[in-house]
Amino acid sequence: MEQPQAAVSVHASAANKWLIAVAVMLATILEVLDMTIANVALDHIRGSLSAGVDEAAWVMTSYIIGNAIVIPLTGWLSSVFGRKRFFLFCIAAFTISSLFCGAAPTLESLVFVRVLQGLSGGVMMPLSQAILMETFSAREQPMAMAVWGLGMMLGPIMGPIIGGWITDNYNWRWIFYINIPMGGIAFALLAATLVDPHYIKRARMHIDWFGLTLLVLGMGCLQIALDKGEREDWFNSSFILSLAGVAALSLVFFCVRELRTPTPIIDLRVLKNRSFAVGTAFTTIVMFGLYGTYILIPLYCQLVAGYTPFLAGQVLSMQSFGTFVSIMLAGRLFHYFDPRLLVSLGCLAAGIGTWDMTHFNPSIDFWGIAGPGFLRGVGSGLIFVPMTTLTLAAVAKEQMGNASALYNMVRTVGGGIGIALLIAFLSRGAQTHQAYLTAHVHPYSQELTQRFATMHSGTVANLAGSGLQGETFLHLIYNEVQRQALLMAFVDDFRLIAWIFFLLTPVVFLMRRPPILGGSAAAH
Repeated sequence: MEQPQAAVSVHASAANKWLIAVAVMLATILEVLDMTIANVALDHIRGSLSAGVDEAAWVMTSYIIGNAIVIPLTGWLSSVFGRKRFFLFCIAAFTISSLFCGAAPTLESLVFVRVLQGLSGGVMMPLSQAILMETFSAREQPMAMAVWGLGMMLGPIMGPIIGGWITDNYNWRWIFYINIPMGGIAFALLAATLVDPHYIKRARMHIDWFGLTLLVLGMGCLQIALDKGEREDWFNSSFILSLAGVAALSLVFFCVRELRTPTPIIDLRVLKNRSFAVGTAFTTIVMFGLYGTYILIPLYCQLVAGYTPFLAGQVLSMQSFGTFVSIMLAGRLFHYFDPRLLVSLGCLAAGIGTWDMTHFNPSIDFWGIAGPGFLRGVGSGLIFVPMTTLTLAAVAKEQMGNASALYNMVRTVGGGIGIALLIAFLSRGAQTHQAYLTAHVHPYSQELTQRFATMHSGTVANLAGSGLQGETFLHLIYNEVQRQALLMAFVDDFRLIAWIFFLLTPVVFLMRRPPILGGSAAAH
């Protein structure tokens, strides 16, 4: 009788493993999906909530900053509350905050709930990785991580398409409401199957609350200053000056505190390792450009090219598809080429793809936008796989947890800063170019006369009697001036991002070459 019982037990255990894999993959997809699904709906969100383009970007930056704050605390929070209990709490909090995001009546309330969503979602990725590595045996781990990686890649590819389709056919609020059933399924599966390993014990570990306060205060004030700087006229505003001062002092004191306390939240001493320090700074700057394009492309498609959100989502998904292709390629090439060379080639590809975007025009077709995006995605995959390995392989195993937390935190912060600054540059650039263009729009302009003649020939009704000073004609010309000014501002942003990639191309060679290509040996 015991033989069948043993067989049943093994079978149930195997079934539970894959139920856990599906559950954590669902949770990870939720977190990754919300990084991209809202991008294509930003124009509708700002219209619905009466916000400007710069204010709509807060929907993304607030989520990113929430992620950045909670990532370093993942290990400590898991040890205090227990991994299963903490993971379930985060899934529940993420699902509930998604409900409130969809129901948000104002932009301010939406941004506040997005911070909560980012705080609860930021821990899902590191926790899901740890759970899978512990649930499966060494022989089964590659297959489990492949399933997890599939979900990781499907999220960015499908997110913009799903978000665009929902926004086109229903309402932008449903891009948050769809998290509710997925979150409920993930919660139920994990509640029924997940068990904390015996070696994970709940403990009241010490945490540097003063350091944590400085980190949250510094990051929060910095992001608010960047987000509201353009609208408040930057350092001509006492409010922005105050925020910048508090952010600078808080972050400086945070660094001093973390270097002196015996139990730091983030041990900054790991930055003494040259390869790790260069890799962390490099990745932070790269994220400045990559996160920025994920915001700029859908806005360009809708504000300048006149695309629907669904079509803009399809354009954006091509960049993620390019990343998927290059990640598969980089994993194989890593063992045959110097990984620093792969990163350098990735920067060149991303730079060329972004430079192609400086030739955009209002009548550009789908592949004219999607083609450079695909090349930029290929470049990002060639950058991240080798760069992450090079950066973390340079660190001793006993420092790995702390190094990974620091690496992921500053990378996320870099993306948030990139979005805020690029949107500010876009807003300021549009105003500057509009002022320049309007100086050349007057009744004696030959170009204006020709444009009036074209419209007068039949494209616009009742224009003949209005003349060059007519309200209808002036309204049409003003709209076109605004669109051209916005186009020129987008091109300025694309040019800046391209130069960032080009200038970073040789920087990777400041890192030490690993003694065994593709190996995990630390290079000190």
